[in-house]
Formats: sequence, structure tokens, C-alpha cells
Amino acid sequence: MVEPTDLTDEMLAICVQKGDAEAFGTLVERYEAKLLRYGRKFTSQTEDIKDLVQNVFMKAYENIKSFDTTARFSPWVYRIAHNVFVSHLRQKSRNPLLLVDFDTFIAHPVYDDPHEREIEQKEIKKLVTRGLDELSPKYREVLTLYYIEDLPYKEIAEILQVPIGTVGIRIKRARDTLRSKYKHNPYGPE
Repeated sequence: MVEPTDLTDEMLAICVQKGDAEAFGTLVERYEAKLLRYGRKFTSQTEDIKDLVQNVFMKAYENIKSFDTTARFSPWVYRIAHNVFVSHLRQKSRNPLLLVDFDTFIAHPVYDDPHEREIEQKEIKKLVTRGLDELSPKYREVLTLYYIEDLPYKEIAEILQVPIGTVGIRIKRARDTLRSKYKHNPYGPE
């Protein structure tokens, strides 16, 4: 007999689509800590994160039939989380997030040099963990997905439903913002 822990996320999703609630429990176990971390970094608030993540799982369960089992599960559940977190930020904010995102209108080349990425990743990871609260939500989110959740540009683009070049430009702008803020103190705010 195959244990649920031996199945891929996509196989578990198929089981859930067929009515296996235990398989969904395994998915929750796999993603709960990741989504809590993502939520804390993206929203930079802690009071509602557990409730928000529970809401993500409720929406995922309600919509599991719409999941395309030929696709990867991870971007699908992160997209649901993104929508829940953005909705929460809009409700909490006096100035709702801009509905027009100019980064998506201009095509940006995608360039990802692995050696450069490794060097930058160490430097940026320090800045990211200390400086996320000072960035706008769209930059906070993309840095969290890239540096903390270690997702590739393509999956981030799927989650955010933006062109892959937009992901690259947001990461670059967020990095540049953090670097300029902490030029004299590379370890960020104390």
C-alpha cells in the first residue's frame, strides 16, 4: 500500500479530486509552514496570518476540482495564497494596492546568471530578512518567493500572473531599493 507521504503533490491533488480528504491533510502538512512564512513576509503582519492561511486552504479545497493535474501544484496553491493576502492588504489599507502595475506593461529581458545569482543570493538574503517591512507589497512578495521560498522566475510569474520579465524587473528594483537603503549598513536596520 502506498502511503500519502510517498505521493507527489499532484498525485495527492488527484486523490483529493476523487474525494480523499486525508490526501488534502497531507497537502496541508506540506504547505502550512511555507504559506505561514510567505504570509508573514508578504503582509508583514502577524496577527491574522494563521487565519489567512486557513482561508487559503479552504479556498484550495473548495477549488481543487479546477486544479489541472498536469500542472504543478505549488504555483497553484501559492496563487491562491497571493490572492488571499492581496485581498487582506486591500481591506486593511486606506490606500488600496494600485490596480495598474506599470511593470507589466513593458517587456523586460530575463537574464539569470547562476554564478551572479549565487553571490547575490547570499548578500540579498541578509537584506531581505531585515528590510522587507520597508518595501511595498509587490516587491516584498517577489523577494519572499524568490529568496526565501526559492521559487524560480517561471513559477513566480505563474503565481503572480505577470510576465516572467516583470518578475525579473521587480526583483531587480527591490534589490536596488534595499541596497540603496542599506548602503552604509549592509546588515539592514538593527
